[in-house]
Amino acid sequence: MKSFVSPFAELLCLVAALAGFATAPTHAAETTTPNIIVIMGDDVGYGDVSCNGATAITTPNIDALAEQGLRFTSGYCSASTCTPTRYSFLTGNYAFRKKGTGIAAPTAPAIIQPGTATIASLLRDAGYNTAVIGKWHLGLGGPNGPDWNGELNPGPLEIGFDTCFLLPTTNDRVPQVFVEDHHVKNLVPDDPLWVGKKNPSPDLPTGVSARDTLKMDWSHGHNQTIHNGISRIGFYTGGNAARFRDEDLADTWVKQSKKFIQKDRPKGQPFFLFFAAHECHVPRIVHERFQGTSQLGPRGDAILELDWCIGELTQTLADEGLTNDTLIVFCSDNGPVLDDGYKDQAIEKNGSHHAAGPYSGGKYSVYEGGTRTPFITCWPGTIKPGVSDEMVCTIDLATSLNHIVDHHIHDNDCLDSLDVSDALLGKAGAEGRDHLIQQDNGNNGNYGIRVGNWKLQRHERGKARNVVVEQELANTTVPKYQLFDLDADPSEKNNLYETETEKANTLTKQLQEAIDNGRTRPTGHY
Repeated sequence: MKSFVSPFAELLCLVAALAGFATAPTHAAETTTPNIIVIMGDDVGYGDVSCNGATAITTPNIDALAEQGLRFTSGYCSASTCTPTRYSFLTGNYAFRKKGTGIAAPTAPAIIQPGTATIASLLRDAGYNTAVIGKWHLGLGGPNGPDWNGELNPGPLEIGFDTCFLLPTTNDRVPQVFVEDHHVKNLVPDDPLWVGKKNPSPDLPTGVSARDTLKMDWSHGHNQTIHNGISRIGFYTGGNAARFRDEDLADTWVKQSKKFIQKDRPKGQPFFLFFAAHECHVPRIVHERFQGTSQLGPRGDAILELDWCIGELTQTLADEGLTNDTLIVFCSDNGPVLDDGYKDQAIEKNGSHHAAGPYSGGKYSVYEGGTRTPFITCWPGTIKPGVSDEMVCTIDLATSLNHIVDHHIHDNDCLDSLDVSDALLGKAGAEGRDHLIQQDNGNNGNYGIRVGNWKLQRHERGKARNVVVEQELANTTVPKYQLFDLDADPSEKNNLYETETEKANTLTKQLQEAIDNGRTRPTGHY
């Protein structure tokens, strides 16, 4: 499998450059330590971007990255929910190897403990200034969870980031506040913040008791504390001066990212920015200027807002003369879901749009749509524009990016992060990973393993969730084992487990060995 260059993409790249997307010339970049920006969308499916075939929605800034870079048709995250994918992306370890890596609760302590090697700590050791801006959802604080009114430690700064500006959980979970480095931003002492699992008072309005006041109704769950006319998962009180407006999330994170790129980082030092967007996760409450701008309702509007964020970041690089000195990776934390707890017409307005592209499944699922997502690398002047069908994954970024900057990784770190750096850069003859294990959430026991064109699914309880994204979110009864030929059957409809017995037995054994062995990255490698 090899990358190829699309003449049409080269033409569009030239048009984008003339339009001002990239102001620097297209000679090979001179730096061997590029600035690095990883942009991770939230619940963005393979088919949610127009460069992957979407027609109901247009994503020009994401498309521009693809036109000037390498678009992967087999780009993956490692899990089909947010917390385990983010854990694996940062640590280079499959999340199923560690308990407590399922969707983090609002009161969850720090999941990644100090002393754990991460993509950020490794790059910082390599001389990078590091920042994470956006959604965190990996817990904060010690064993008892976050001390919202004190110091939120440990957190990102203890695992390799020089600075952070966070939504601490995810926006359908409380609290709706920002965390800057170790503290809740704008919190005042005489209005302390309390976060808990039980309603502290029968007088506190919830999505059940005050449902008629909501500006976006809930469909399942998401019916506890109300903030900004939207009920959430969990309870909180106080911290009113620290609370943000949902509509301002994207603008705030773009502003903070621009500030980091333009002012905050030491001049001359390369930087690593993890821009963790919230679009198109629920609740889909975008800024007013994006509301109603897509035909897909609030979910489509959120995708357009994400695309705008990317345009703002790339324009900032151009303004600073950093376009050719910056490697951008665009990816998603998992596949799509339509109704994920709020009545926002995601199903009703979906029409013929296929959020997962040609694949079955989405968020919560180990079908291809759960983990095969948009994946683009762009480094103008270094990465030759084109399309690659090599298999790469967000879990590989820790090892691969450090290899690109010639920084060694200890054998006992990043145990499942393979070096696919040449594939990410589109080098001739480069190969991606030869296999990939996929999981759903936490330690539920649902796995997929892809080797070449073959894909094995293992469902411990015979249940799969969100198999058909366009329908109501529900469980589907499935066999414990399923085997698919992805070349002939990309939507995983024809189970060959009982007929292709040799391949079925081989992959069943390979999956279990990978789980039992505790690592998949060979020793003695970057």
